[in-house]
Amino acid sequence: MSTAEFKAYKDTLKTPNIIVDGTANEATVLTLSHWRQSGTPDPLLADTSAEIVFNYLDCPQYHVDASAVSNNHFDEDGLVGVFSLINPGFASRHRELLIAVAHAGDFGVVRNRLAARIVFTLSAFADPENSPLPKHIFKLRYPEMAASLYGELLERLPSLLERIDDYKPLWSDEDAFWSASEALCDSHDVTIEEKPELDLAIVRIPEALSTSAMHRFTQSATACCHHFAIHSRTNRSRLIWLQGNRLEFQYRYESWVRMATARPLLRIDLSSLAVELNRTDAANGSWKFDGVDRIVPRFFREGSASILASTDVISRIEQHLRTGPVAWDPYN
Repeated sequence: MSTAEFKAYKDTLKTPNIIVDGTANEATVLTLSHWRQSGTPDPLLADTSAEIVFNYLDCPQYHVDASAVSNNHFDEDGLVGVFSLINPGFASRHRELLIAVAHAGDFGVVRNRLAARIVFTLSAFADPENSPLPKHIFKLRYPEMAASLYGELLERLPSLLERIDDYKPLWSDEDAFWSASEALCDSHDVTIEEKPELDLAIVRIPEALSTSAMHRFTQSATACCHHFAIHSRTNRSRLIWLQGNRLEFQYRYESWVRMATARPLLRIDLSSLAVELNRTDAANGSWKFDGVDRIVPRFFREGSASILASTDVISRIEQHLRTGPVAWDPYN
């Protein structure tokens, strides 16, 4: 295995490269990714791309000569995987923590608080509104912005791993929101009802609970309950979020990628359910489904509140999950 360095995706199109957690291009000699149809050798497969990279480092028989390492998007799993490939000695000493960061970033499953705080910090660096990085980075086209974020954060990752308290202003607010969400779950103000046969969990949230800022896949978002608190308490890959008469269904990321340790139930297209509900629901709003190919697609009500009882909508979602044909299979 030759020594490789990170290069922007557009700069690898004529250079032998390894792609981590992304899509191969015409010069790619090996892809190390949990995405479907990635071409990653089966013996190296794992739940996260970061773990696949460590499996690659452990298996010299799969090593290839490539002068460049890249990815076509920026997120925590991609960053950890690229970093580990170009800094294998340092990464091996922090292997467990780096994998925990990848799991928290991709799946919202937290193995330790340090990993969560590193994810919060990486997200803050990638947040155009609050990032301490130069503002011009966020005015670039996405491919150039992603490459710049890799350049900045590959250098900073060692200090995040070893001195996260130095970055407390960047992670403290989201850490506090996560703690508050954990407390709500512990007190049973937020409840999780599992239906294992459907790989489904129904999350009930107090109606009066307001939203707070957070991040998902390093992108800014808002929520009433931090997804770390829910995803770390249930491994069901289908979630219904219920708050008063507001209902949203979501497929978790685990059913978009190729998981190695467990297989979530495959995705069912809920577009026909949206059509069905819109025939009987109020005229000033509509039910929508993002599509099974989105990484975390939602089935939700846009516009005015639904006139349908939430129990009725849940029952119809469950029926479609039981009977609908598979529409996304990352293993095929």
